Amino acid sequence: MRERGADGFVIQADVSRPEDNARLFQQVQREFGQLDIFVANALGDLFAVLAPPMELKVEQWNMAQASQGRAFLEGVQAAAQLMPDGGRIVAITYTPGGGAGSWQSYAAQGPAKAALESLVRYFAVALAKRGITVNSISPGLTEDSIINALPPAAQEMIRQWCASGWTPMGRMGTTEDIGNAVALLCSPEAGWITGQTIAADGGASLMNSDFPLAIQLG
Repeated sequence: MRERGADGFVIQADVSRPEDNARLFQQVQREFGQLDIFVANALGDLFAVLAPPMELKVEQWNMAQASQGRAFLEGVQAAAQLMPDGGRIVAITYTPGGGAGSWQSYAAQGPAKAALESLVRYFAVALAKRGITVNSISPGLTEDSIINALPPAAQEMIRQWCASGWTPMGRMGTTEDIGNAVALLCSPEAGWITGQTIAADGGASLMNSDFPLAIQLG
């Protein structure tokens, strides 16, 4: 960042802990005085909360909610206090996990992502008159993400699934793809867009699981 003429600093914090959230924004205020953009991209320990609904423990449920909806609630409340002249808030979510039920082990994280998207809409209304937009990006399957923590065979299976046509663009997304979508929502030209969830997924959300690919793409 400094090589590009800007400035920055690193804060180690666990956003599922309220005291860490508070400390994070206090340091931002000390360093810069105000904030223009807040991107919430915390994941938490995903593998610790993966469990089907009949086996899901309350502790796992609470962990998922703490790193998603609750962390976003605390984060936006703090960030908005540092945005006196408008601003941009973007949450990274995962709409398929919150809107479906087929990935049984996602029973804690899916509802947590759904809560995150719902909060985006409420905050969008609450902060609109202050010129602060609040939106979310729902990535598709993305390289250099949590996918990399899966066994190599599983990663290759996912890539083949995307290439087969279930992602119309024929590939997994990249971190650049998602970053570009965030940059779009943070641009001055996006000041009239708020409360929306944008799918950055190469068209994967357009596919219909009711029909074989040969029928859909034929």
